[in-house]
Amino acid sequence: MITDLPFESVYRHGFARVAACTIPVAIADPATNADAVLESARACDAEGVAVAVFPELCLSGYAIDDLVMQDPLLDAVEAAVERLVLASADLMPVLLVGAPLRHGNRLFNCAVVIHRGRILGVAPKAYLPTYREFYEHRWYARGDDQSGQHIRIGDETVPFGPDLLFDAVDVPGLTLHVEVCEDVWVPIPPSSSAALAGATVLANLSGSPITIGRADDRNLLSQSQSLRCLAAYVYAAAGQGESTNDVSWDGQTMIYEGGQLLATTERFPDGPRRSVADVDLDRLRQDRIRQGTFDDNRRTTSPVFRTVVFELAPPATDIGLKRALDRFPFVPDDPARLAQDCYEAFNIQVSGLVQRLEAIGHPKPVIGVSGGLDSTHALLVIARAMDRMGRPRSDILAYTLPGFATSEKTKRNAIALAGAVGASIEEIDIRPAASEMLSRMGHPFAAGEPVHDVTFENVQAGLRTDYLFRLANQNGGIVVGTGDLSEIALGWSTYGVGDQMSHYSVNPGVPKTLIQHVIRWVISAGELSAATVEVLQAVLDTEISPELVPAGQDGRMQSTEERIGPYNLHDFTLYHVLRFGFRPSKIAFLAAKAWEDPDAGAWPPGYPEGERPAYDLVTVAKWLEVFLQRFFGFAQFKRTAIPNGPKVSPAGSLSPRGDWRAPSDGNARAWLAELHASLPQAFRES
Repeated sequence: MITDLPFESVYRHGFARVAACTIPVAIADPATNADAVLESARACDAEGVAVAVFPELCLSGYAIDDLVMQDPLLDAVEAAVERLVLASADLMPVLLVGAPLRHGNRLFNCAVVIHRGRILGVAPKAYLPTYREFYEHRWYARGDDQSGQHIRIGDETVPFGPDLLFDAVDVPGLTLHVEVCEDVWVPIPPSSSAALAGATVLANLSGSPITIGRADDRNLLSQSQSLRCLAAYVYAAAGQGESTNDVSWDGQTMIYEGGQLLATTERFPDGPRRSVADVDLDRLRQDRIRQGTFDDNRRTTSPVFRTVVFELAPPATDIGLKRALDRFPFVPDDPARLAQDCYEAFNIQVSGLVQRLEAIGHPKPVIGVSGGLDSTHALLVIARAMDRMGRPRSDILAYTLPGFATSEKTKRNAIALAGAVGASIEEIDIRPAASEMLSRMGHPFAAGEPVHDVTFENVQAGLRTDYLFRLANQNGGIVVGTGDLSEIALGWSTYGVGDQMSHYSVNPGVPKTLIQHVIRWVISAGELSAATVEVLQAVLDTEISPELVPAGQDGRMQSTEERIGPYNLHDFTLYHVLRFGFRPSKIAFLAAKAWEDPDAGAWPPGYPEGERPAYDLVTVAKWLEVFLQRFFGFAQFKRTAIPNGPKVSPAGSLSPRGDWRAPSDGNARAWLAELHASLPQAFRES
């Protein structure tokens, strides 16, 4: 993190803006091509771009055949390079420009790396295609044996070879490697070794004429290389103006990060185009820390690279954020992807429960149904599991256990849903037992005082679970837990003999923000009766509440989110803490960007249009503080003792036997200190 930059700057939060540029090329006219490069470079500078990648041989043109060996052309190329060097003195981006250059007794197909008035180095193309339409061995020497070399360009002697990394000393994590076109098509691309040596941004200057299907191949290679190398891959192909003697060109540009497409442009452009995106260097670094096999691979390959350092001097202003942000990182915005995620989540839960029930002798599932999201979803999972095992759904023993604050609406929904899915349903009023316990304890509520403290709440929560366990004993069953990933993160459960405990749990891998969509997916399958769908919709429309405290004078029921904060924000934070280990200040920055405008960006399918909230930075910081206090400083002792249940999200689970291991006696001080130091104004305002 660059702490001397303002909070609003993307560079402060571990991002680096990169661009993949394609330009109209003038065949064998380096001066004109230098003009085109400079025009795009200046536009990139205005956007705050750190690295701008141009196509292969863009100063001369790729498809010029034997003209490339003519001295006038090569002299003009060197003059164009020198001109770009001079013009770059006032530009921020590192420019990666393709050029044919003389060195020793041969000609090399090169990427020239230029920044702020100097050439940082030159990377020759390592692998030369000489098959089908390609004939590069006729003109160029392979660069794979040029490690450790230097090349003279004009009055400068600069590093030359495929073994160069370019490291921005003032932007932590921005380490650049350059390869040229065919280099990524070989089994072990040079960028693979470079990534193992520390490169995070891998650039490809490409010529690559277009044929049917080749654009898909390029996408696949770039995506795969970014995923395998835990890196960003920035690809720029030649386009308009190249010779069409026997081939054509489409000017494809794209930026991938860890397998995710961040930006691309239309192909066959008329004029210059560029893909621009903010690469998350923190994410790449964290992925490499977590995936230890990445560095293990380095130990067995022993890549050797030279590092050229430079100072980027990123802008100290708010230049916006150029990447798509998901309000719901656990919930895809794309309908097809969401449907697939819901299908997989539901079937992971079902198959896990089936395996457990079959392994322990086919006991009856015992579940407490409240009319809320979690127990509703768990009941649907159990019902599908019984179908798969060929068992009657009447073996499902569902109980509604109304307490002092249970509403008629939720109780009615719980009973109706259990009946609709074919489960056995019974009501057990826990108020007499709770009153007896409170009386024996000498609790003020037993004497008629309206004291609704944590003891009052947990007496009810504990009795419900106690009943379920004893009912399971009585009926040869097991208690199926319903608590979800979000509640486990926040410690929003009653420990021990409470909703924290069960014999087996089906929801611990599913966050609150995803559960409602899985229920909608179950509805959309069209296998449920109209009565069941009606009840499910009523559940989806009900405010989240533990229903442990009676309604106030205004008649409003107890609201979970008013007390601990919106699950929208908590799930956003949970994802970025669990998956990437981000700093609180970065999470606050991202959340504020994602949630500041309800009319911007995409929402998941089915999300009600009239219920789309916005959260400003002050609100984000307020609830982020609550999350940090609960997640790091309070809830771990509950997570350490959670029952078995399946992992669902690739972001991770909170099982102490799975993705998350932490001390129960930890604290949140370091996380809170970082948040408060970064956002003092937000806490003064709140």
